[in-house]
Formats: sequence, C-alpha cells, structure tokens
Amino acid sequence: MPSHAPAPTLTPTLYLSTHDVAELVRRRGLENCLRAIADNLRADFLRWEAFDKSARVASHSRDGVIELMPVADAHRYAFKYVNGHPKNLQHGLPTVMAFGVLADVATGLPVLLSELTFTTALRTAAMSAVAAQALARRGSRTLALIGNGAQAEFQALAFHHLLGIDTLRLFDTDPAATAKLRRNLQGTGLRTVACRSTAEAAQGADIVTTATADKAHANLLTADMLAPGQHINAVGGDCPGKTELHADVLRQAQVFVEYAPQTRIEGDIQQLPADFPVTELWEVLAARRPGRTADSQITVFDSVGFALEDYAALRFLHDAAAELGLGERIALVPALPDPKDLFGALQSHAPRLRAAA
Repeated sequence: MPSHAPAPTLTPTLYLSTHDVAELVRRRGLENCLRAIADNLRADFLRWEAFDKSARVASHSRDGVIELMPVADAHRYAFKYVNGHPKNLQHGLPTVMAFGVLADVATGLPVLLSELTFTTALRTAAMSAVAAQALARRGSRTLALIGNGAQAEFQALAFHHLLGIDTLRLFDTDPAATAKLRRNLQGTGLRTVACRSTAEAAQGADIVTTATADKAHANLLTADMLAPGQHINAVGGDCPGKTELHADVLRQAQVFVEYAPQTRIEGDIQQLPADFPVTELWEVLAARRPGRTADSQITVFDSVGFALEDYAALRFLHDAAAELGLGERIALVPALPDPKDLFGALQSHAPRLRAAA
C-alpha cells in the first residue's frame, strides 16, 4: 500500500486587532513603544541597501487616495494598505486607516496580519524623532505643532521622550482640535501654548512640525516665518497635489527625504525641479553624507512615509506580541494534507459550512 507522508504543520497567521495593539501599548508603555520602534527604524535604515524598494502604488479619487506600500529584504516581505481621505471627518471616520502584513520570503507564508492605524501614528512620530535627532540643533526644547489633529499627540510625545522637548506652541484652524490636544497631554510634563496663527506658533520654536490633512496646495509655512537654525518636520504633505511648505522654504533649507523617487512625486519638493538637491536620511544615519552642518542652518525633513518604516513597525509588533502573548492565530491560509489538492480541501470544509448555515 502506498505510504502517505504526514500533513505538514502550517502555523496559522498571527492577527493583531486594534484592541490587541492598544493593549500592547498599555502594557509596554507608550514611551517604550516609541523608543523600540525608533530603534528598529535606525537599524533598518542602516540596512537600506539590503531592501528591495519601490514607491508606493496609489489609486487617487476625487475625495482621497488608497495606497499599497511594499518592501522586502532577503527574509521578510511587508506591505501596508492605507488611505487618506480628509473628508472622512464629516462621516465620523478617521482620515487615515491602515492594516499590514509581514510575510516569510522563503515560503510566502503570511506571518502577521495587523491593524496599522494606531501603529502608523506611532511609527510616523518615531520617524520624525529619529530624523530630528540627526538634523535638529542640539538642545532643542520648543516644538511648534501646526495641525493638532489625529497625529499631534503622537508627535508631541515622541519629541518629548526622544528629544527632550518641553514646550509646545500649537495652532490649528479648528480651536477644538487644539483644546483636544491640550486635554490629552495633561500630566505629561509638556507645557502647551495655544497660538492664533502659524506664524505665531513658529515664533521661538526650535522645531516646526506641519501635520495637516487637507488635499490641497497649501503654503502653511512661508519663508518669512523662518528663523535661523530651525528644523522643519513636514509630515502632512503626502500625495501629488498636496503641499504644506511654500517653495521658498525649501529653497532656503537643506532638504532631507526618506526615498527620493517617492518624495519627488508626493512631498513638498514636488513643487521644485526634478533635479532639486535632496539627501536621503539613511545616508546621514550611515554617516555617508552630512546632516546639519551649522547651528544657523535651516533643515527640512520632507517626510511622506515610506514602506521601510512600516516594516520596522511590523517587526516591533510581531516581537512584542509574541513576548506578551497577545493576538490570535487565524487560518488565513488553508492547511493542505496534499498541497496539490486545493479542491479537495475546499470540499472537506463544506460540511462545516453547511452546518453553520
């Protein structure tokens, strides 16, 4: 009689819901999560050349954009699905929603499926702090936050914990957003100052973060608002047709980006010629090119978000969830006694499906 090899053991995919990630942050602590993601970001950016990289694939509509962001090294493949719909607030929905997958390159098996809406906010803030550690003046203590919406608390706390920022100068066209931010930051040790305009908020700030959602060519920050030595952290401009900085701000600064082929399409530098000089941040972290070269220099991190950052965040989630015993295992891929008999495996599930009906 023919012998049958035992069915291979297929480890179900680890699934992390929004509840799981919130619990992970509660148990690890927000500061520790930001630091761990920042450590992963530095480590992965220092392996820049080991990754297969591409600009994200975007599907634009009248009201927003849906994007896929892939990246891989020799061992792991990651992607994120993410949207950007500024008008969602009118429907009680977040403007940004995301989920992601971490998979094994050798087999293609999805190892992790996770929410990335909370996590994107964490990794964006951690990335801002990593860039500022490399580019801002030493001893920076005051941060201007232009745009006090969903990302603002994460930015504020990342700069507080990772750079020692102690004062926030705040402006948003919606006073309720600023009030929400000040309320959420009570007890953190941060001093908050509500301002009446972008120009007022930028006054006296060592670092200026712009984090707005409107899909429009905006000039929130103009050259006359700048002061020598400021670092500009532009995190809100992230698609064609959307900007936050006046072009003269970029012309007066040394500009740093994540991945130039993507930023030239989506970032604030889309306003400038294709040969406008920029430096990719990984080159600074690897000491291949200089970052800030003088205390009086103005630096800009034209951040649009890059898939390698999600890879670093998914690594963090996978390791932290395993350590804490969080998440559930789901059969995202069928276990097949005979890998060639997919139809038979489908039929074997049919009685269960009929019983459930």
